[in-house]
This record gives sequence, C-alpha cells and structure tokens, in this order.
Amino acid sequence: MSGSDAGDGRPLLTVEQARDQVLAAIPGPTPAETIPLRDALWCVAAAPATARVTLPPWDNSAMDGYALRSADVALAGEGSPVRLVVVGEAAAGRDATASVAPGTAVRIATGAPLPPGADAVVPVELTTPIDAAGGLGPRGRDATGPLPAACLVHEPVPVGGSIRLAGSDLRAGMVILEAGTVVSPAVISLLAGAGHDRVVVHRRPRIAVLATGDEVRAPGEDLGSSGIPDANGPGLAAAVRAAGAEAIELGIAVDLLPVVLERLRAGLAAGVDALLVAGGVSVGPYDVVKAAFDTIGSVDLWKVSVQPGKPFAFGLVKAHEAAVAGLAASAAAHETSQGPRPLLFGLPGNPVSSAVTFELFVRPAIRRLAGRRDLVRPTDHAVLAEPVTKSAGRRGFLRVVVDRDPTGLPARDADGRLTVRLAGGQGSHVLTALAAADALAIIPEATDRLPAGAAVDVWWLDQA
Repeated sequence: MSGSDAGDGRPLLTVEQARDQVLAAIPGPTPAETIPLRDALWCVAAAPATARVTLPPWDNSAMDGYALRSADVALAGEGSPVRLVVVGEAAAGRDATASVAPGTAVRIATGAPLPPGADAVVPVELTTPIDAAGGLGPRGRDATGPLPAACLVHEPVPVGGSIRLAGSDLRAGMVILEAGTVVSPAVISLLAGAGHDRVVVHRRPRIAVLATGDEVRAPGEDLGSSGIPDANGPGLAAAVRAAGAEAIELGIAVDLLPVVLERLRAGLAAGVDALLVAGGVSVGPYDVVKAAFDTIGSVDLWKVSVQPGKPFAFGLVKAHEAAVAGLAASAAAHETSQGPRPLLFGLPGNPVSSAVTFELFVRPAIRRLAGRRDLVRPTDHAVLAEPVTKSAGRRGFLRVVVDRDPTGLPARDADGRLTVRLAGGQGSHVLTALAAADALAIIPEATDRLPAGAAVDVWWLDQA
C-alpha cells in the first residue's frame, strides 16, 4: 500500500513499488565477455565451465612421511615397530625415482606422486629414522635433511592411508561452474586448479556518477565563502564499486542545464549502463537535473515513503540519445545503440539521503545488471538499546551500530538477536553517523516512535 500524498496529487510510493519499477526496466544482465581470472572477482558467470584436467592428476601423498606397503606394517606397534629400508625419495613436482618393494619405503613429500608399489603413506610423526650406522634419530622429526638408510614405523597404516587418489576432487570434462554463479576467490581457485586462465562472465556494469550544485567543491579544493566539499561523488562512486560495478566519475556540474547535459552525454559516450546523479532532482529554481533527464530520456520524479530520502528520479535514456552516444563511444565501449537503453537515476543531494536511496534502489539495479539473483540485502533481527523516533507515514532507515562481544564479534541474545543503538545524529546531512554505522535499522511506516527493547529488522552495510 502506498503512503500519504506526495504534494502533487499522487500518493507516495512504497519502497517495494519504487524498487519493482526500477527492476522491471532491466530486461536482463549485461552481455557476456571472456576475461582473465584476475579480473573476474565478484562477477557472475555467464556460461558453464568444465574441468580441463583431472585433479589430482595422479595418486599423491597427503602428508610428509614414507610411502610403503600397508601389509608390511600391519603388526607395527609402539613396542614392536617395523623396520623398513628407505630406498629413495619422492618430491613434489618430480617423477618418482624409486619403487616400493616388500620391506622397503620411499621418503615422500606432501603432494608428491605415489611411487610404484606403494599403497599407503605413513606420516613422519609415526616414524623414527635410522642412519647408515644403525643410530636412531629423533622420533617424529620433520622429513628433511639427509635421506635415512631405514626407518621404524610405530603404527599400522591402512591401504590408502594419507593418499589423495587421482580424480578424487574433479575429473576432466565435469561441470565445475554453472551460469549464474558468483565468481568468489574460492571459485577463482577452482577454475585455476581445473586448468582455466579465463572465464565467461557478464560484463561488469558501468555506472557514471555525477555530483551537482553551485556550492559543491572537489575534495581538498578551497571552499571560499559559500562552498561545501563533495561527499556524494566520491561516496557514490565507492558504493558503485562495492556493489560490483565499474564507476565512471564525471566530476561536479554547476546548476546550469547545458553543463549538466554535457556531463551526462559524456557519460553516455563512455558506454555506461546507467547515469547516477546526486542533487538537483527536486523542484527548486536551481534543480536542473530533472530537466536534463527530460531532455535525454523519459523520466518520472517520484516521491517515496522513505526517511531519509523521499525525492527520487528514475527513467531511461531516449533511444536516439543512446544511439548517438553509441556512435560516439569507442569500439571498446559496450553496444549502447543496439542493447538496452541506459538507466537514469536522480538521488537527493543530502549525502545520507543519497546513500540510503542508493541502497534501496540503485544497488539492486546494479546487481541485476551484473546477473546476480540476490538483489536485496538479507534481513537480520535486533532489539533497540534506546528509544527512536522518525516521521510518521515514511519507512525509516536509521543508521545504527551493533553491540559487540570482547572479541569484536556481534553480540546476540538467547533468541539470536543483535542489540543496536543509534550511530549518531540521524539528520540527512550527518556523515559521521553514516560512516560509523554497521547497519540500517528499518522502522515501519505506521510507527513514529519505538521504545528501548523493541524488535527491529536490520540490513548490514558493507564493512571491511
């Protein structure tokens, strides 16, 4: 159900209504491309991959120790160790140079191919080396140094003991990656181990970020008598990257329609999937972003029942503008003139409002473009450590910190719930609370205050 009147005769949209309309405008993920594994982290696989090799490619040792015949040490014990003649050694990365015959053993390193004749490996900790003069070395020493003449085995070892069998992990030709899988560090390790140096993924979305405002200055620039540093541009570009996309930073545009249009068209020429603009989306005399959007696209200005954030513009670039930009873009840029039209996002100028609306609407869109299925952050459960208030009729997203135990881990009560408290002032300009926040606590539209101890849902935010 929608919220109260937006002031223009239309009701406020709920978060879900606004997000659903955004996602409905995205027909599918970005095109597939084949890229090096080193560039694929957190991309989404666009095609299955099969193993090119069998892994392990041959039987090999899981331990440093001695390769032997299990039958030779079946009666071994602490009081009656079995003596075996050491006839050679096997090292990782080299072919075995000796075979195991009855009564013999081969010293072997972890990962080394199992020598012919062996059917088990005894860990070095269960052996005692014997030198050529018959002297006993220290029990369980590391398997380095001169090759001993013989060794004592103090425990029996079953057939297959401490052996990694060929193909026990994967076999050549088997599917190791399904389309739609997120390429995590573990997936990269799997692909590399299976013989791949490249992978087919959906191209990382490209999102242009533009900050606007006559008063906005680049970080580090002299502010003069009426300037403020740009927090939106750098913050949103970082959020774009954290969401898995490439950020194209367009800098800062003053509140003049030709300037804003020039920056937006430069973003389109770079072959982006979306233009993301902070500020200027309201209806004030200097809010020119909506007019710029109307020039290059089909856009609606929404008011969403959310706090912070309410004004939010969304739409699509016109086909003609996209085609012109596609012709202007380099051959390496994506096929704007033939593919889906780029998205237009207009976020509020207050930096906290901008960050929250990004979380609610832009981040899910980026993840759909990237081919992700998990678009919205998972919900956790918490209780408030203090009373909170918000505006009635709007869903509140309060910046909160989570109580932690002495080890730094989130503390949970007997019901598994977190305890959260306000990270600081909740004004839409308070960057300190946004930076300190672990999570967003969600307060329903119908509630304007909650007491300490009240249950709330929370969304964890990205934290290093």
